[in-house]
Amino acid sequence: MNIIRFVLLAASTLATPLMASFTGATGSEASQHQHQNQLTAKSDDLVAKVRAATEIYIDVQKATDKLYEPFLGCVTGPEEGAMGIHFVNLGLVNGEIEINNPEALIYEPRDGEMRLVGVEYITPVEAWHQTHPLPPVLEGQVFHFNDSPNRFGLPAFYELHVWAWRDNPRGSFVDWNTKVSCDGR
Repeated sequence: MNIIRFVLLAASTLATPLMASFTGATGSEASQHQHQNQLTAKSDDLVAKVRAATEIYIDVQKATDKLYEPFLGCVTGPEEGAMGIHFVNLGLVNGEIEINNPEALIYEPRDGEMRLVGVEYITPVEAWHQTHPLPPVLEGQVFHFNDSPNRFGLPAFYELHVWAWRDNPRGSFVDWNTKVSCDGR
């Protein structure tokens, strides 16, 4: 077993300079490129996992059957873009994060229908820190902190948007999506 660990360690240590010799990159450039590829793969994995977990909710009726209810209205932002209508299952807003059970499903009203565009993972700061010393991270993505008071009238919370069903030119985990609208058309 020790020899296997040694071989793996040696291979990983040699991989960066070897990759640099093939690409002409310096060791730090090759390492940075390798790190970026790993981050992109993790991001793609998270989006794929969210899509698999929420495919059933393409039909908004399935969401309401599972106790997701519209919360506030259609959220447009102080920045360019919108979020849409959040359907929240308040029973899941409990200080824990589970990839297969997002606290909110996000729908865009379009042509008289609700179209699933993404999800939002949400946890109250106070509840989270009762059992966790650091802010939440899901599959390598650090949650955003929203202080109180805020425009939603909620206590301080952590949140992470995942645009699994609608591309976001700014990134899969950015709050505001320039391709989402509350106009209904």
